[in-house]
Amino acid sequence: MKKIDRTRRNPKANASFADKVVTFPRRSGEFLRDVRAEIKKVTWPSMKEVVGNTIVVLISVIFFSIYLYIWDVIFAWLIETIRVSFGG
Repeated sequence: MKKIDRTRRNPKANASFADKVVTFPRRSGEFLRDVRAEIKKVTWPSMKEVVGNTIVVLISVIFFSIYLYIWDVIFAWLIETIRVSFGG
């Protein structure tokens, strides 16, 4: 497996610990400004979309819960029948 030289991709990776500590407040501020800018770009769903998607998820969960329960009962019965048939 080929090793990746991470220092080439990120020149700041060679910065000393002291440099990282000193620049932490500035880098944190940049990060928070970037987060705020990205959040402004987000298209938030309407309440109608949220309610509709929630209903779809709940119906799907109920359906698959019932589906898996039925298969669980069938396999439990099948395994028990096989176990009893072979005198287990």
